[in-house]
Amino acid sequence: MKPKEIVLAGYKSFAEGDMESLGKIYHEDAVIKVNGAHELSGEYNGFDDFLTNFLAQIPTKFPNFDLQILSVTAEDDRVHVLVHYSADNLDMQSVHMFVVKDGLQTEFHIFDDSHKIAMALNN
Repeated sequence: MKPKEIVLAGYKSFAEGDMESLGKIYHEDAVIKVNGAHELSGEYNGFDDFLTNFLAQIPTKFPNFDLQILSVTAEDDRVHVLVHYSADNLDMQSVHMFVVKDGLQTEFHIFDDSHKIAMALNN
């Protein structure tokens, strides 16, 4: 599969709540970085860390969370995805950047409007 196909398969797994399948496309040493200075910001090492300390927090922190893909750009091993988030306390766009090597996601950077995220977390 091409990097774009791998990344889009990950969004499908996330939308379906299939964290097992999602975890299989991450390299064991993957680095996930979330920009900003809010409680979910920082660097996560490996999918299990990201799942436990970020993804599992979404339903509680952002009630009725939904993610829609607006556009995808892929070049070589990099995939950039423009997304729209909505939740009871959030409405914004974000850019996700992935690096895919040897069929696995090795890097995932989330470039959110960290001020909007912080405001939502403080409500």
